[in-house]
Amino acid sequence: MRPNIIMAATAAAVLSVPLDAQAREFFLVKDRSEFIELIEGRDLTRFGVRLNVTPDGQITGSAFGFTVTGTWDWQGNYFCRDMSYGSGNALGYNCQTVYRDGDMLRFIADRGDGDHADLRLR
Repeated sequence: MRPNIIMAATAAAVLSVPLDAQAREFFLVKDRSEFIELIEGRDLTRFGVRLNVTPDGQITGSAFGFTVTGTWDWQGNYFCRDMSYGSGNALGYNCQTVYRDGDMLRFIADRGDGDHADLRLR
């Protein structure tokens, strides 16, 4: 009887994931020009966050009511940023891999070995 409960719970968990999330296929953003083409004139958003990343290396926006500022550059295959929020709360310098699926960008910290954040292009 116990295996049936585990199978049912597993099936329920899989089916509860939105189809959109199941179907995502991310592709590596390989260089600065491709990244700029994606972000130019658009904001990066997710719940509580809106960022504007400009081709000239600036980052501005807000996150949960705090002002966000920073700079970025591209090194090899990585988006490298130095950001802070509020009154000087530094997030520090971090190089990240960037992946794209449609209007979604996935940033993976620590050169692809860290946590990730998915931001929608608007």
